[in-house]
Amino acid sequence: MSDNNTRRKFLQQIGASSLLLPISSFSAFGEEQIEKRIIDYKQKFSSNDTINIACIGMGIMGFGDTATAIKVPGVKLVAVCDLYDGRLERAKEVFGKDVFITKDFHKILDRKDVDAVIIATSDHWHDHISMEAMQKGKAVYCEKPMVHHINEGWPVIKVQQQTNAIFQVGSQFVSSIGLAKAKEFYNAGEIGKLNCIEASFDRQSALGAWEYTMPSDASEKTVDWNKYIGDAPKLPYDPKRFFWWRNYRDYGTGVAGDLFVHLVSGIHFVTGAIGPTKIFSTGALNYWKDGRNVPDVMTAIMDYPETKTHHAFQLMLRVNFISGLGEKAITRYIGSEGAIDFAWNSFTLTKSKMPQAPGYGGWDAFNTYPEKMQKEIVEEYNKRWSKDQQAVPKTKPISYSVPEGYDERLDHFTNFFESIRNKKPVVEDAIFGYRAAAPCIACNDSYFQKKIIYWDPENMKIVNS
Repeated sequence: MSDNNTRRKFLQQIGASSLLLPISSFSAFGEEQIEKRIIDYKQKFSSNDTINIACIGMGIMGFGDTATAIKVPGVKLVAVCDLYDGRLERAKEVFGKDVFITKDFHKILDRKDVDAVIIATSDHWHDHISMEAMQKGKAVYCEKPMVHHINEGWPVIKVQQQTNAIFQVGSQFVSSIGLAKAKEFYNAGEIGKLNCIEASFDRQSALGAWEYTMPSDASEKTVDWNKYIGDAPKLPYDPKRFFWWRNYRDYGTGVAGDLFVHLVSGIHFVTGAIGPTKIFSTGALNYWKDGRNVPDVMTAIMDYPETKTHHAFQLMLRVNFISGLGEKAITRYIGSEGAIDFAWNSFTLTKSKMPQAPGYGGWDAFNTYPEKMQKEIVEEYNKRWSKDQQAVPKTKPISYSVPEGYDERLDHFTNFFESIRNKKPVVEDAIFGYRAAAPCIACNDSYFQKKIIYWDPENMKIVNS
């Protein structure tokens, strides 16, 4: 069977006509019609007992995470690990000459002065380093996605449970005050019964599509390629596979694991959902013909059944790495009586209720009936429904914005360190991280295997169709 026929069959099976629908930004009202409010916020730090941290993987996320983490009072960077010489040299330039540097993460985990580690490596190292770090008594902040493959999730969860280690996944929007405010409105029933969520990331740049600047001295002399490979297929040194690892299935999880996970993490936080039961994705490698083997455009459909925390809803996800819309991130929660339209940390709440009366005229069979009958229908209609019941309820949209300069990643690290100091639960533990990551990784399985993936969100496992 041809690929086209196979895909058509799957689309029919899942009822995914919604794959064709565009996800647009909030534009139903003019700016002057929207009431604007700033979310009340005060950054709170408690105890500043010193926590010594190390970062394993000093790429973009490693440098960014480290710079954010040490803004929290009482947090000190003592060591870093990376497999490229230039990043170790840069770490000393940025964070101080006394920072210990190494290419062997085991030396980091063996240090008694390291209380917590940030794991910001390529995805295929997340599970290995996380488990060993917890077994060595370290608190772990692991970048998303928590694991590289679905079968790696349970081993990480079991080690966390056995060691009782502090383990937090790095999808920072779970700590966002914007999401927390949206969750309040959702729980209060402000949008009625949730039935559909649209979420998307659009990018339009080479850097946004992971074609990062290459160092001028990249070679097997400056990069420890053999250590990097780990459990991936043994291939000759390739600078793209090291510095542009997100583009390759051997080391990364593509747009699904990198960006769908952000969206799904936020959605699970707001709704209390634990995961879908049916997952389907489609996509293509349309533009970035640079050797990558993951799509640059991907769309996914996930079916969430009704639970105690939410009504049944369908989730539509999309990432486009060559989008004429420019750089945009949108999540829209659509209910029976309104919508929450989220853009990064800010959102707009709109309400749209149907009148109690069903209405007549317009795009309706009413005008096809004889005039005498129309008059009789109108007369009977007005007897049955009052003017208030016939009127469309109107409310003014309200937008909520975070304060200028707000950084949800700083809040995420603050929560992590407070968990270490006070032994309180983390905001995004291994189970939450796995329940967000697994359906997104399943999108890759669906895409490459050309099939629907059936998932058991309660027991966190793939099930037979």
